[in-house]
Amino acid sequence: MILDLSLSELQDYIKGLGEPSFRAKQLFEGMMLGKSLEEISNLPKSFKEKVEKVFPKFEVVAHLKSKDETQKVAIKYEDGSIVETVLLKYKYGYTVCVSTQVGCRMGCKFCASTLNGLKRNLTAGEILLQVLFYNKILGASLKERKVTNVVLMGCGEPLDNYENVCKFLKLISAPEGLNISQRNITLSTCGIVPKIYQLADDGFSVTLTISLHSPTDEHRKTIMPIANAYKIEEIIKACDYYFEKTGRRVAFEYSLIEGENDNDETISKLASLLKGKPCLVNLIPLNSVKEKKLNGVTRKRAYYIAEKLAKMGINATVRRTMGEDIEGACGQLRNRVGGED
Repeated sequence: MILDLSLSELQDYIKGLGEPSFRAKQLFEGMMLGKSLEEISNLPKSFKEKVEKVFPKFEVVAHLKSKDETQKVAIKYEDGSIVETVLLKYKYGYTVCVSTQVGCRMGCKFCASTLNGLKRNLTAGEILLQVLFYNKILGASLKERKVTNVVLMGCGEPLDNYENVCKFLKLISAPEGLNISQRNITLSTCGIVPKIYQLADDGFSVTLTISLHSPTDEHRKTIMPIANAYKIEEIIKACDYYFEKTGRRVAFEYSLIEGENDNDETISKLASLLKGKPCLVNLIPLNSVKEKKLNGVTRKRAYYIAEKLAKMGINATVRRTMGEDIEGACGQLRNRVGGED
């Protein structure tokens, strides 16, 4: 679809249709505002008929709103595939958590998005559409964007869909588009080592976060199948390389699973692993996933662990729990509305 195209690529496409290039800018600006083709009023009917088949189309099949103002939407694309995307409100503005795949093949024990495997990758435009949807309902204009930050932490493993994700990063950070700085974009990966190196070599400077969740390979293998392919030592070396190339410190996500990885001995091993690294540990009290029979720790326990890490020289924060009353964990809403098909 044409939402996959940059402005220059869209201009070439429009010229190929025998239309003047200024139509491309009119169309591009309308799409960046999340408008439907009918809502882009400065385009003639004859032009709209030419691009109607390739214009992005989707259906919102569920839209939930939390008491903490978090919003969660299940989007159905033209082929029937369903993904979910979340809007988070912070003091500094709005953050959108996007999905990068329909489902996921990584098989992490604590994640609902992997329950039914991977159906397909999303295109760059399909990922971008999730951000544009929220910008529109928030009343964004060309001069005032509402979404200021983006996190690639929804359904799917971003580095398992490398080409489309990189195209998305270019589209969303383009000055003529939403112009969101890569420093305001966070990409979360379970640790596909070769792609971490490639991301650095390809010149990206997003905030990289590693879904670690255990300080030992032996235990990590029991909750994250990716650990059978890449050792923690390899991941750490890749993160060091990313820091050297970009100057951006890496964050390590650590979902606190009751009885799995939250004991004092394990936390001490985590501190030893990361000692002296320019990094941040983001502690996450797990949103319970009933299908996996896993529960998160209390926030009191999470803050105790953060304090323990701080005493051992590790910078750690506890992620704010948001959207728990609207099935906040990745994949829960998608599965409930039929995304497993």
